[in-house]
Amino acid sequence: MFRHVVMFTWTEDATEDQKAEVATRLRELPAVIGQLRDYVVGADAGINEGNFDFAVVADFDSPEDYLVYRDHPTHRAVIAEFIAPIVASRAAVQYAF
Repeated sequence: MFRHVVMFTWTEDATEDQKAEVATRLRELPAVIGQLRDYVVGADAGINEGNFDFAVVADFDSPEDYLVYRDHPTHRAVIAEFIAPIVASRAAVQYAF
């Protein structure tokens, strides 16, 4: 198995509607990208200061399946249209498990 984890911090002017739209659009991806084996997205619980605001955890059968997801036009469109306009910072990691 292969896992991709990404975390975002939103800009200060990002609205609650924009943040909710990111979650909605990302949650639609498993129906479009068959290589996704498990896909969980969500906002930080707000328990610890200094955390990122939002995270995505995506599981795949292989690194090659991750690359299909990474480069998929629908995924790229979600990033361009909904994430990029409100992201202040991003961190990501991919690993086999």
